[in-house]
Amino acid sequence: MTMMAKLNKTLTRLFQRLDSAPSPVDERLSAVLQEWLDRRQQLIAPSPKALIFPGSSAADQGFIFQRDPSAPRRYLLTSGANSAEVLIGEVSTGDHLETARNRRGAVRLRRLFDLVGETGEPILALFGTKSAEGKSVYVELLVAPLSSNGKNIDAFLSCVSSRQVASAATKTVPHWIQPTPLLFAFESSKHLGERVAAELGLSLSPIEERVFEDGEEKTRPLAHVRGREVYVVSGLERSGSLSVHDRLCKLLFFIATLKTNGAARVTAVVPYLAYMRKDRQTKEQDPLNSAYVARFFETVGTDCLITMETHNLAAFQNAFRCHTMHVTAYEAFAAFFANLPRSAKVSVVSPDLGGAKRADMFREVLEKALHQPIGKAFLEKQRSQGVVSGDLFAGDVKGRVVIILDDIISSGTTMARAAQACAERGAAQIWLCATHGLFSKDAAVGLAAPFIDGILVTDTVNIGELHRGDKRLTVIPVAALIADAVAQCHESAAG
Repeated sequence: MTMMAKLNKTLTRLFQRLDSAPSPVDERLSAVLQEWLDRRQQLIAPSPKALIFPGSSAADQGFIFQRDPSAPRRYLLTSGANSAEVLIGEVSTGDHLETARNRRGAVRLRRLFDLVGETGEPILALFGTKSAEGKSVYVELLVAPLSSNGKNIDAFLSCVSSRQVASAATKTVPHWIQPTPLLFAFESSKHLGERVAAELGLSLSPIEERVFEDGEEKTRPLAHVRGREVYVVSGLERSGSLSVHDRLCKLLFFIATLKTNGAARVTAVVPYLAYMRKDRQTKEQDPLNSAYVARFFETVGTDCLITMETHNLAAFQNAFRCHTMHVTAYEAFAAFFANLPRSAKVSVVSPDLGGAKRADMFREVLEKALHQPIGKAFLEKQRSQGVVSGDLFAGDVKGRVVIILDDIISSGTTMARAAQACAERGAAQIWLCATHGLFSKDAAVGLAAPFIDGILVTDTVNIGELHRGDKRLTVIPVAALIADAVAQCHESAAG
């Protein structure tokens, strides 16, 4: 970009468009893109009506998804169902993208919608996949932004082209054509593994899990893994008779087994990653458990680790030397609270100083969802020998809907203490919100206070029967978020 372009805003925008301009190989995609460019002119993006008319390339070859105003990252098909079928399977006008039969295609399309919505520029995705007949095909997918009101990106024009690139006779498959990844899940994580697999359009691969009389275990894959990309879904919370130690050791042994048998790349998908709370020495000769767990994963050959809402993001990132992906449920939580009355004043509260950054990140997401400023507050918390203390409270909660946010609800002591502090200061409503609902046996008693209006968690861990019966409890599914992270990891590995 020239110095003149840097000084002139109009030229800057022009150069940015030129730098990011896609160049489709397929002539039909080129025609759709040219039509989009002709209609854009100086607008943020053309409107759907400007492109969908009889005889237009966009109407003949493309399909349009509109953003659902009621929820973030939900998209509604408004035209071109036949054209969309090649990518996401049989679909009808009016269907949501998340209901598409081809989950892998839907996840890929949703990711592109998110990216195009952020950049405001068209994107061309090139990837290899398999046709319904099992043949390797080369796919070009064009996604361009649309704007109904001329102010916001609220719809997306897409066009797909595919062609066969290899035959069984030649056995010559381009390097970017990657075999379908394998997805495993232990019995203790099967509930989540099956939903992640469904989102990706995959089936769980079989595992043998055997317990010997002396308590030792053996797990082995029952699908051939040599040269394959493998994902293993396993939470690390206590589950039935399995302790945290049991599940961690089992996962590590299985990853090592996969590498021993020639797996090209192994990714551990661990929605709840245990031992992350002990990330620094607060007392003399304290352990650094988070660092030790990271070394365990690296030692057995883990190539990547995907987790949700770790206790301390900076400590997590510093502990691991292998590639990691950190997923949050902030948008899903914000969508839940988007139905609050417009007149309601809202504050996000961190139950301790250490979680202030987490609460602030969620507050920013919530502000976008509610289109209004959100207040913030925090408490002081000190824990020693299991006793929690600290009296400092900063922030305004009087007459407000209060959302107390943390990464984990375990015993409930921290959350209950924060809720009581907010109630004493005149909060109108009090919601407890955490990604991981571990809920120990004593949590039901601690969280039974009448001033707690609702409890919101995700399904990263199994919710016990004792707490599942609480009418105030809402569980948000996150399989789609985890599947999206898996898809990103797979595509980066394929690239």
